[in-house]
Amino acid sequence: MARAGQSRSVWVVIPTLNEADGIEALIRSLAEDPPPDARVSFVVVDGGSSDGTPETVRRLAACRTDLALLHNPARIQSAAVNLGARLAPPGVDVLVRCDAHASYPPGFVGRLLDALEQSAADSVAVVMDSAGARSCLQRAVGWVSNTVLGSGGSAHRAGRRSGFVDHGHHAAFRMASFQRCGGYDETFTHNEDAELDCRLRRLGARIFLDAGIRIGYQPRASFAALEDQYFNYGRGRSRTARRHRGSLRLRQLAVPAHFAASLGAMALAPWWPALLAWPLLYLLALACASLAATWRHRSACGLLCGPAAGVMHFAWAAGFLCGLLTIREPGWRGAVSTR
Repeated sequence: MARAGQSRSVWVVIPTLNEADGIEALIRSLAEDPPPDARVSFVVVDGGSSDGTPETVRRLAACRTDLALLHNPARIQSAAVNLGARLAPPGVDVLVRCDAHASYPPGFVGRLLDALEQSAADSVAVVMDSAGARSCLQRAVGWVSNTVLGSGGSAHRAGRRSGFVDHGHHAAFRMASFQRCGGYDETFTHNEDAELDCRLRRLGARIFLDAGIRIGYQPRASFAALEDQYFNYGRGRSRTARRHRGSLRLRQLAVPAHFAASLGAMALAPWWPALLAWPLLYLLALACASLAATWRHRSACGLLCGPAAGVMHFAWAAGFLCGLLTIREPGWRGAVSTR
């Protein structure tokens, strides 16, 4: 960070792919209420949008000296942030990552700088709240995601306590720390954030979760999209778990263990019918979650909470087990890959 009395330089990277509907509002909201003691610049790194996103950014950049556009041939977010970091001007102190499909509170960048300064951390993570739902399913996914059933108690999903953590939703890095660990591993299409946090911590860095800084996230709008999302999450997590031994938490291990136990119980039920008690108890838990959400939110959309949680659990578990079986992943020994 800059020394006392010096202006801090902040580089905000926004990966995009077909975000024309919201990119202008996002940039304007992030640029509002800038921190008085920092020079903030924005770079949109586009993965080949076909909906006019680059044209919108170019139009805005024509009137703003603090905005630039880059093309991301690799298309994925990890590559976009790495590219933005590599092409940052000399002297940048802080790298901020903003997802184009999220919503951010006023003064977001300034609050991240304050959190970095006060915590003396290398990275600041924030809490992600499901918001902006347009359909019943999105509301249900958001409601259940903010519960232990949906997130397993993950601190960066609806958490209320700030403190140092192993992992959180990425927001800000000291540029020197991000570069020292090599940035994101671009062979990861999902779970690249957790994998990077493992490397950061093993290199001695600290990650601070500021529960007072909360962003909004819009859930997937269909069961098929939700299934695909969580399958990829689980697949990516299987790689992280093997690359960084000991990084898998009990709440994460419980999901594939439950999946395997349920399949085993159903396969052996013709011989031992009592084994069906396990999957039946799980279905009862999902039904209770649906009824509780319906009552709490006074909405019939809550009835979809149980089915949404079931899809999330089983897709994540299937992806995790598929990753174990189909992807060879050696342990990390200090080498950094940013291919």
